[in-house]
Amino acid sequence: MQLPLNLSRAFAAALLATTAISGAAAQDFDWKAHQGETITFLANNNPWATNVLKYKDEFEALTGITLRVDTYQEQQMRQRLLTVLNAHSDEIDIFMTLPSREGRQFAAAGWYRDLKSYTQNAVSPDYDFDGFGSALVEAAVFDDVLTGVPLNIEGPILYYRKDIFEKCGLGAPSKLEDLPEISAKLKECAPDVTAFASRGLKPALPYTFSNFLHNVGGSYMKDGKSNLCSDEGKKAIGLYANLLKDYGPPGAVNYSFYQLTSLYREGRAAMSFQSSNEFPAVMEGGARLEDTALMPLPAGDGGSHPTTIGWALAVSNFSSNPDAAWYFVQWASSPEMQAKLALEGIAPPRNAVAENAGYKAWLSEQPVRQEWQTALGHLADQGTSEVGYPIIQNPESREHIGQAVDAVLLGTSTVEEACAEADKQLNALIERE
Repeated sequence: MQLPLNLSRAFAAALLATTAISGAAAQDFDWKAHQGETITFLANNNPWATNVLKYKDEFEALTGITLRVDTYQEQQMRQRLLTVLNAHSDEIDIFMTLPSREGRQFAAAGWYRDLKSYTQNAVSPDYDFDGFGSALVEAAVFDDVLTGVPLNIEGPILYYRKDIFEKCGLGAPSKLEDLPEISAKLKECAPDVTAFASRGLKPALPYTFSNFLHNVGGSYMKDGKSNLCSDEGKKAIGLYANLLKDYGPPGAVNYSFYQLTSLYREGRAAMSFQSSNEFPAVMEGGARLEDTALMPLPAGDGGSHPTTIGWALAVSNFSSNPDAAWYFVQWASSPEMQAKLALEGIAPPRNAVAENAGYKAWLSEQPVRQEWQTALGHLADQGTSEVGYPIIQNPESREHIGQAVDAVLLGTSTVEEACAEADKQLNALIERE
């Protein structure tokens, strides 16, 4: 399955066609080639990083490379990364990146090291770069530069409590417009839990809001201009903001993935629209294994267009140890490691892992795991990577989207006022391109 990411396929096709390793080259590969070197990985508390770093000692034993790790919350990690890259500092060698968010910006600034020659000439014989889905590779290509290697596939999905729905005599929502009515009934029937939770933190909110916008039939841009004040844009802003205002948790404007996961895992939310990537953290401890069901966000008038993205692992263009850094990238994204991480609930970006017998057995152990995989399949088939505006200043565009929704959520602006101010700021941003 491939993601219809609406990106150029020419470069990736050429890249995938040229990655075969000759027998001689494979025999020459040496995992100890950079023994004694030290590299630094800037990580965040994303489930992928949390799980891969459990095997840090194995990497160091295999390669003789010392891996130094700096870990932050995601927003703090981004601030640290921008500081280092802006300074052209060699303090960081490897970092996680979201091509759908900062790919254009970082590539235009020259901050990524091009990895395409490494994938062709400096790989172990079992790495199998061809095994990555081509759409995920394409998503990390900007101006013919391979900016990172795919680590996962993810998108927001709806987690909901089957037991609470049954107690309240409710079925799963069948269309997007059902959510306010269901949330109202949940609030009345089960007032001790939050009826509906999703992201409200300004820079993080577009990840979940984008799914609402696309499902009502909206888009961020039309004819080169910001489109938030379209009928569809206003509908999406009103629906999302009012769900959180009327049925969300206190302090919803401060919620990102960490708060959502804690709230739902602890049994304090009936519905939580959050990342598929948080599945292992949500299920940690086992309390939600039996009472949770999963599904994509219900379709709206515009159909079903789930937000679908993937993290990638990148090497800084200012690294003083780029070759050693690549050894960590290929180890962390290898078929063996991604098969291990799949059993921890990290959705694999390699098609072969999804067909692995061990992975299939793991899925079959719990119905909720099967539902998770089914939802991922829908993300892969129907997804869009448009999260924010398709411009170099995409990260800044997300701030304006989040500000518009939060203004309605907090009651400081009407929908019309919020979208008009956002369109004004976003059109100015677009004109600077």
